[in-house]
Amino acid sequence: MTAAVQVTRKLRVTVLDGWKMCRLEMRANDRIGAVKLRALDLAGSDPARAGDFVVKYGGALIGDESQSLSDLGVPDGAALVVLSAHRRAVR
Repeated sequence: MTAAVQVTRKLRVTVLDGWKMCRLEMRANDRIGAVKLRALDLAGSDPARAGDFVVKYGGALIGDESQSLSDLGVPDGAALVVLSAHRRAVR
């Protein structure tokens, strides 16, 4: 009997709320929403406010955070960005 091999991805996720870069190791079948929650937690932001943030990969907004890393073709070593879903006024 062979055990199923779990493929992981090492990711660099920048949370722009405080310009904090987090290094995460996630499974290929983990959802983008889970990546966002973990990055917010590691960056010291409140994961309960996850709805106030969006995720971008390759400069494009990921609209459906229920997709997995493998669904989106996110490779090992990829960089993602978590940023506020609402524009902020410039003063």
